[in-house]
Amino acid sequence: MNTEWADADRLAALREGITAVDERDEIPVEAPATGEQIGAIPACTDEDVAAATERAREAQDDWAERPIEERVAVIDRFHDLLLDRREDVLDLVQVETGKSRRDAVEEVMDVAVTARHYANRAPKLLASERRSGAIPLATKAVVHRQPVGVVGLISPWNYPIVLTVSDALPALLAGNAVVCKPAEGTTHAALLARELLIEAGLPADLFQVVSGRGEALGEPLIGGVDFVGFTGSTAVGREVAALAGRNLVGSSLELGGKNPLLVLDDADPEAAAAGAVRASFANAGQLCISTERLYVHESVYDAFVDEFVAATRDRSLGAEIGFGADVGSLQSQAQLDKVRSHVEDAVEKGADVLAGGRARPDLGPYCFEPTVLAGVTPEMDVHDEETFGPVVALYEVGSVDEAVERANDSEYGLNASIWTGDDARGERVAERIDCGTVNVNEGYAAAWASIDAPMGGMNDSGLGRRHGDVGLTKYTESRTVATQRFAPIGPGPLPDKLWAAGLVPALRAWKRLSELRRRRPWTNLPGWRS
Repeated sequence: MNTEWADADRLAALREGITAVDERDEIPVEAPATGEQIGAIPACTDEDVAAATERAREAQDDWAERPIEERVAVIDRFHDLLLDRREDVLDLVQVETGKSRRDAVEEVMDVAVTARHYANRAPKLLASERRSGAIPLATKAVVHRQPVGVVGLISPWNYPIVLTVSDALPALLAGNAVVCKPAEGTTHAALLARELLIEAGLPADLFQVVSGRGEALGEPLIGGVDFVGFTGSTAVGREVAALAGRNLVGSSLELGGKNPLLVLDDADPEAAAAGAVRASFANAGQLCISTERLYVHESVYDAFVDEFVAATRDRSLGAEIGFGADVGSLQSQAQLDKVRSHVEDAVEKGADVLAGGRARPDLGPYCFEPTVLAGVTPEMDVHDEETFGPVVALYEVGSVDEAVERANDSEYGLNASIWTGDDARGERVAERIDCGTVNVNEGYAAAWASIDAPMGGMNDSGLGRRHGDVGLTKYTESRTVATQRFAPIGPGPLPDKLWAAGLVPALRAWKRLSELRRRRPWTNLPGWRS
């Protein structure tokens, strides 16, 4: 283990960034690679949440008044500091999560790309925008965007940098303050990201961190902020949405998934198998958008299974800090228990284990082999429930229609993957999949890394979107300012009956002009957008 991040003084210095107004009970934090305790975080209370929210709100007014160029400059410096200090970040992420170094690298790269993207896009997205007025030329309408105020972020343990900072960055650029409640096991990673933001020039009070358990802090946090972002389970997401609705604050929720991967009859079995391995076992399957269901056409099923099972068995498993193992540890005993339960239940009910299937305490207390199951049936837990571990189920299908139907036969709709030898065909099939993101000839990275496009879930997989323009504008309120010039809206000096009669030909003429503009856009005139 990296000695710096095992050092109690270094971790204690990070914990100075937690808002706790008094002595609190402590929650131990362990390193999944060894099961050893590396520190403890305070179990904050509603008093601490109130103090954090108040400090954030006081700092937010000044931050929102700064020119957007100054806010962008902070994020630009953060981007560079993150890359300069990447080894520190990678070490701590591995220590707190147990993930492989490659998976940790994806976190750093994602946050850097997000910082760059929104630093580039924020000035345009936040600029006031001229819109069509009620009466062309006579009515001027301008939309202004202002920050919502204080954004509350409740982030999970599986990607502690990405799912904390990549959501915070657009919120901060929009002029908001942030109060973050990270997962108990990965609070230090969130604190390190905060430290880098402050070093880049962010006012310290603008990014508050409270630590502790969600059941104690969720309600007071949601009750005190102006927008809430949550990433986690569907069950908890429903509670978050209910609290946000009760308080009439906006929310964005990325929730669970049971993500399908379809291998069509024209796919290259070797390429599809290699892609499916990455899609299934990245971060030991502890990735919201990783694959858990494989639907493979019968014409390529045997060839695909041979390649996929062999590639799965070739994945190295381990929990060391640094580069080495392909697949890292699960994050906790609770995760290990759930994964083992799903596999044991499936085997007891008749499923076949084609690869893996065992815990590996010799490699780390929470290590579990990448596992491939066949013969999974609806009565098995693994059939419908999200495992969130290195376990996938194989299903043979006879047609594209069957594959699509079975892929859509789920309460979830987060991410999907399609493998085919014809990109255009894959894109057509993708339009039939009920998921917020669908990748063609890639498992998840193509959609996730396309930061300019929205990402989120359908059905029980969530509400709202991160990434894309909406990933920033959701943290703003729009204000429309309309100015009436020349003729008034209404009859004015005309008799009501004459005014009403004249409206009909005027509206018909307006419609004809709109139709002309649709067919011949070069006829557009200022103030005649609709």
